Amino acid sequence: MSEELLIHCSAQETRVAVMVNGILEDLHIERRAQRGLVGNVYKGKVMRVLPGMQSAFIDIGLERTAFLHVHDIFTARQDDGTYKPIEYVLHEGESVIVQVSKDPIGTKGARLTTTISLAGHKLVYLPKEPHIGVSQRIEDETERERLKALVTAVRAETEKGGYIVRTCAEGATSEDFLTDMEYLSRLWKQISAKISVCSAPSILYQDLYLESRALRDMVNENTTRVLVDSWDDNIEALSEFAENFVPTVADKLEMYTGEIPLFEQYGIENEIEKALSRRVDLKSGGYLIFDQNEAMSTIDVNTGAYVGKRDFGDTVFKTNLEAARVIARQLRLRNLGGIIIIDFIDMEKDAHRAAVLAELQKAVSTDRVHITMSNFTELGLIEMTRKRTRDSLGHILCEPCPLCGGRGEIKTARTVCYEILREILREWRQYPGIKSFCIIASQTVIDLFLEDEAAALDLLQDFIGSPVSLQVESCYSPEQYDITFS
Repeated sequence: MSEELLIHCSAQETRVAVMVNGILEDLHIERRAQRGLVGNVYKGKVMRVLPGMQSAFIDIGLERTAFLHVHDIFTARQDDGTYKPIEYVLHEGESVIVQVSKDPIGTKGARLTTTISLAGHKLVYLPKEPHIGVSQRIEDETERERLKALVTAVRAETEKGGYIVRTCAEGATSEDFLTDMEYLSRLWKQISAKISVCSAPSILYQDLYLESRALRDMVNENTTRVLVDSWDDNIEALSEFAENFVPTVADKLEMYTGEIPLFEQYGIENEIEKALSRRVDLKSGGYLIFDQNEAMSTIDVNTGAYVGKRDFGDTVFKTNLEAARVIARQLRLRNLGGIIIIDFIDMEKDAHRAAVLAELQKAVSTDRVHITMSNFTELGLIEMTRKRTRDSLGHILCEPCPLCGGRGEIKTARTVCYEILREILREWRQYPGIKSFCIIASQTVIDLFLEDEAAALDLLQDFIGSPVSLQVESCYSPEQYDITFS
């Protein structure tokens, strides 16, 4: 398996694409004005403690207060696995050191934790916990034990903090770990120095920009090169960062000099457009329909034009197998999080359902984001959750339609006409002295009043005994109208 990391940097945003064997498998976009907060460390101020929710609202200097649950408070944990009541741990007005674990999404504020973790290339440092762990993605037990023993051996005797060995540390040496430990130790000392001098709320540490995080977190032994397309001197800054903190990446950095923009050259712009579409076509002729709302995302699988060569059961099975692979990829590209419901085409054979479920589990196993998945329900659905840590691709690049307000539909011109007729009748009954009305609306609505609904307008005028004139307003949306009277 060959991987390439493509990085496009501009003054406004950074885009990072992970290409596996020439196919886009993961995408990250960060805009400077909308930079994520996950990983940032703050000195916050407790604004409210809610015993009923076992939670607290913390002011960390953002527009909305952030949310801290008792299970995310390190000092609330007891030896028997239970937690002290939050009212015994936090008090309104006091300062607390917290880290953002989940970005603000929609109307929800940021999610916080008091368990600080600082990521290096091979290690994650836990300044307040003595625990030493190994990433669950490293499955070989012998290697897990070797890595844990290695970290224990090179850790300073005076060190009270703990470490988690990252997935990319498989095969690492003691020198690799020492380099990370020195960097993380310096970083924590800088943060600790600010704690005593800064007042709450204030930021103590801001995580790296996306391009640097990509070098730290996304480059692995399969990565053949990192191609950078930059408008400024970012390549020099990235090279310096790589040499100092991730030296194994430095030799893989390349500056892209092609005339065609990097993401266009590799077809990524087209893939982004597809990932913003509600419909995704399958090679077999079937298609998927993605719907995202506040509570959950739903995915519907359809056979479409695919009729197969044998029987309908075979057609359904092959469509569902292909859909499972495409769904896993689209979840990563769209960065859909929370509850996800997949409605595969009904299959009669248990073996087919088991094969489709296994294919989906295999396809999502490479996802960097934690996923849990159920078996097929009685209704033939698969329920899954994907950890939501940042906004989806659609929320980053798009905004609600000004015409439909995000509904995805607009009222027909006839519906708007009937609303206007009812509104005029309501105004006439409330203010019987009105002598005349004027309808101001879009061209399509006025045309309908002049043609198909002319009789209805005449009947209304006869009933209320007042004339109704029409006026086109070209800047009005199909649903927008005004009624004036004199």
